[in-house]
Amino acid sequence: MKPGTLPVIVTRSERMRSLLDQLPVLAASEGSILLLGETGVGKELFADHIHRLSPRRDGPFVKISLSAMPHDLLESELFGHERGAFTTAVQAKKGLFELASGGTIFLDDVDDVPPAVQPKLLRALEAQEVMRVGGTVTIPFNTRLVSAAKVDLKQLVERGLFRADLYYRLHVVPVRIPPLRERPEDVSVLLEHFLLRYAPGRELRVNSQAAAALSRYSWPGNVRELRNVAHRLTLFAGKEVRLEDLPPEILEGQPAEVLARACVRCIAEKNLSFNQAIDCLEETLLKEALRDAAGNRSQAARVLGLSLSTFRDKLKKYGLES
Repeated sequence: MKPGTLPVIVTRSERMRSLLDQLPVLAASEGSILLLGETGVGKELFADHIHRLSPRRDGPFVKISLSAMPHDLLESELFGHERGAFTTAVQAKKGLFELASGGTIFLDDVDDVPPAVQPKLLRALEAQEVMRVGGTVTIPFNTRLVSAAKVDLKQLVERGLFRADLYYRLHVVPVRIPPLRERPEDVSVLLEHFLLRYAPGRELRVNSQAAAALSRYSWPGNVRELRNVAHRLTLFAGKEVRLEDLPPEILEGQPAEVLARACVRCIAEKNLSFNQAIDCLEETLLKEALRDAAGNRSQAARVLGLSLSTFRDKLKKYGLES
């Protein structure tokens, strides 16, 4: 991507267009932005978009996936360390907050910040200064914060897994990115976009049967899953994408009997509000799928049509990890 150009966010959805219309106003402010959405919806793309729209666009854009960082290294990555702070610290190193000074730092999967690091992160954000691991002086920085979470942070707060004061520090401007299943009109335009990316100059059309199957699919892996499917199709499909070219998970769909059992338990037997019924339904689906799969998470996720990472996120959301 050329300097100064905006990342491409392809959509036909009115909901997404309304969201994109708000971004210039949000980007112009200095408030912390919290991007909320399932794995694969494009939170990093939105963070990049916000940075390039902001007055800090000429500064650095530094990003880190907190779920991919070993907990024992996270503090050093974020805040830096001094020489000799630990065995392998042969020289001083700036942390990501220092490196992002004058620009934007993007903390992806902030729901995975370990409890021991949460108070230090809060202090750094409040004071706009860090102390490197092994250091004795504080170092100021001037950084715009954009963070992202794939689960409901408020529920983690209620379960004592996330500090309330850190939650409110991050939750200044929440931006909810809808999953792909809630904007099916985007499936065809995103597929066309990715097919052109992976096979530029090649005419690759999708026949009506394949298009119908793609639009019916729930896309548990969201835009990332659709992108990967498009890449696969450019490798193995002919001039036309047919039904038999699609991955088996798209053709198989989701088992109706599991959904039916969950509906009976959550709706017919309980006097719940709409949101409570939805949460109950989702939690029951997870439990039923795990029970039917004898605890095998990969199999349970496959039965529900979810990626394993999304399935694990939902287990975490409802406290079902164990």
